[in-house]
Amino acid sequence: MGAPLLEREAELAVLAGAAREAAAGRGTVVLISGEAGIGKSSLVEAISGVVPAGARLLRGNCDDLSTPRVLGPFRDLDGSVGAPLTEALESGDRARVLETLGAELAGGGSPAVLVVEDVHWADEATLDVLRYLVRRVARLPVLLVLTYRDDEAADHPLRPLLGLAARTERVRRLRPARLSAAAVRQLSAATVPLRIIDAAEVFTVTSGNPYFVTELLASGDPSRVPLTVADAVHARVAQLSPPERDWIGRLAVVPSAVPGRLVDELVPGGAAALSSAERCGLLVITPRQVSFRHELARRAIVDRMPAAARVAANRLVLTALQDHRGADVSRVMHHAIEAGHTAAIIRHGPVAAREASAAGAHREAAGHLRLVLDQHPALDPADEAALWQSLAIEYYTIDAPAADALAAQRRAVGLRRDGDSLRWLSRICWWAGQPRDAYAAADESIAMLESAGDDHLLAVALSNRAQLHSLAGQDREAIPLARRAIALGRDVPAIRSHALNNLGIALDRQDMRASIAVLEESLRVALEAGDIEHACRAYNNLAWHYLRSLRHEDAARLVAEGIELAERSEFVTFARVLQVALGAVRFATSDFDEVEPAATPALAGSPPVRCAALTLIGRTRLRRGEPGAVEALHEAWQLAIQGRECQRIGPAAAALAEAAMLQGAPRGAIPELTAAAGLAERHGSDALRAELRYWMGPENKQQGPHHPYALQAAGRWREAARWWHRAGSRYEYAAALSQSPDPDDQLTALAVFDALGAEPMARLTRTRLKSLGVPRIPRGPQPASRANRAGLTARQVEVVHLLAQGMTNTEIAAVLVLSPRTVDSHVATAMQKLGAPTAARP
Repeated sequence: MGAPLLEREAELAVLAGAAREAAAGRGTVVLISGEAGIGKSSLVEAISGVVPAGARLLRGNCDDLSTPRVLGPFRDLDGSVGAPLTEALESGDRARVLETLGAELAGGGSPAVLVVEDVHWADEATLDVLRYLVRRVARLPVLLVLTYRDDEAADHPLRPLLGLAARTERVRRLRPARLSAAAVRQLSAATVPLRIIDAAEVFTVTSGNPYFVTELLASGDPSRVPLTVADAVHARVAQLSPPERDWIGRLAVVPSAVPGRLVDELVPGGAAALSSAERCGLLVITPRQVSFRHELARRAIVDRMPAAARVAANRLVLTALQDHRGADVSRVMHHAIEAGHTAAIIRHGPVAAREASAAGAHREAAGHLRLVLDQHPALDPADEAALWQSLAIEYYTIDAPAADALAAQRRAVGLRRDGDSLRWLSRICWWAGQPRDAYAAADESIAMLESAGDDHLLAVALSNRAQLHSLAGQDREAIPLARRAIALGRDVPAIRSHALNNLGIALDRQDMRASIAVLEESLRVALEAGDIEHACRAYNNLAWHYLRSLRHEDAARLVAEGIELAERSEFVTFARVLQVALGAVRFATSDFDEVEPAATPALAGSPPVRCAALTLIGRTRLRRGEPGAVEALHEAWQLAIQGRECQRIGPAAAALAEAAMLQGAPRGAIPELTAAAGLAERHGSDALRAELRYWMGPENKQQGPHHPYALQAAGRWREAARWWHRAGSRYEYAAALSQSPDPDDQLTALAVFDALGAEPMARLTRTRLKSLGVPRIPRGPQPASRANRAGLTARQVEVVHLLAQGMTNTEIAAVLVLSPRTVDSHVATAMQKLGAPTAARP
């Protein structure tokens, strides 16, 4: 009894066009978003009528479970896809799933339409697979349709996927609107043609939400319009017999389509006994499953069930699921929680957590562990200790608040104080910005393990201590510990990679060539072993090595590879670490527009990561004369002092020195510089020492390393400028030229500062030029065009964005309410500024 699909012609046309392009081998992502009941599922239902003949329609759902099913929507494809993909999904091996899914969609000789509904409920492993597809969709004969609720996606892991899709050329966005009053009148007349209905009142009550309209009209009593959808749903439920209402309640506590075999156990007589519920529009019954016509209907029924009835229904479902071998453990856990069944939670929760973690769904793993730990009085102390440590590791992986990870690991150590738990405590203490506690736990861990007879655990503890030394720049202490760890754990890739990483960091300040070779070996070992954490660490450390060496392209390549790996594996901690490195690359190449977007995600990270992000963001704002710069840098300094490491203290001090110079007080940061420079002489890199000596000023007579900052400090600004220019560091190049007494050099510097939007240095350079008596000093860009690097005005930016979406000039004129001639002018000017060819797009 489906209602006619009104006012959706434009959306169906987009879907049809995308399906045709997929059939031609050019895949597309279509994002369908909107509030609950707006008609996303109705559009999905209608896809079958607009796709080319022979296209395969594959459809999976994400469910509103307590903790989402791992790879749930892809598991729904069972029976519609080939055996390799089915077997890969059963194994839970993410790499196999990606490989076989790509082959499934690329092969078969016919295009595929893959629909994943309610992505706002997706687990991380599902989002990982979707990111994989989005990156490759243009090369696949596939139309990938994702539906989600706008109001559920604001602060959700789905957001990075949407951001990735937005950067993809082959993307279309559909946001179905609410029905107009005319459509509601038409729908009213078509639904209840023999009754007089106040369609205006229906429109007022529903605000044109298609589902609300349909439910109100189908409630059976249009003369008394219900005030809520729940009333409409229960008007239908009231038409059923008492046993049927009981069966509907049992099905309603299952937050997804109910498989046929589960229906048989919950409903005497199986699906055949539900014909009345199907006829009155509550259920959709197929040979394989039973589902509610709309999720809102299911929720309305559950919400009105007495608590006792809801618990009893969940217990029935739980019993039925536990009797089935191979039942989805996330479903079992959901119903165990809803039924309050402690024994089932304790039994299945750790299994669900391990499954989720292995699939890269670390948030879901943490969720399962929390649910088990809530059963505290019933847990065995040894098991509880292991659970707390597992939770702490998952928190560390997803970069949950450091205090939460630390509290969890302290609970684990309190229940089981051994070398391994202390080693993890050391790592998490460092992450939480508590270095003293990190060192103490590391030393105690080694002391315990020296005589325990387990070389591998001892190797890990030694490598952890080496890591703390290397991060603090204590190379002499780090190197022998790292080498001993390598010798003890040579046959374990994770240990070897970790220790090589620490050795490489320490060698960086002594022998840069040897350092690169060691770090590259650490990366190779980790990648071959599939060890995400150690691979990401190696990517990060190699990238920073290349940044210090002014090899920015190499750094950018490594950072991009690392971020893709971290995001694909939901290793949020290292995704944020690598986002800081990405921000540093953008800062080094003076791509200031891209620094803050890159580094901002890291502001939610642990204290060391937040410190580095604040330093980058504050310094970028400083160079552009934007508000909040000094405040960010002062917070970064406080975090750096708390962490006690030169790698944070040095950059924060240099940034404060630059702030003081731009504010006309060049000696305003001398106390911070003095502290940082003394530390850097013992524990800093050549690049950091050179920069700090430069900011210390001419009274610093020490001979610096061969670095452009050292050249500037020595007054050799022209050589320094050449170095910065070769490296692509445009701001530093201009800053070196601005030290020249030659007006032509300063005019060149001014042009660069203006192009970068570096107003403070541009202002200082203009002042110097005036003092030199230069008669004609360029005024600089106008405020409207200063906001972007290409010099586009705000209107030109809008036009370019719409061009990128494939719109013609005429369509852009309609959207922006401009004349076509005005748009033609904006397009021509923008293309000229961007250095792109102009083509007529009438």
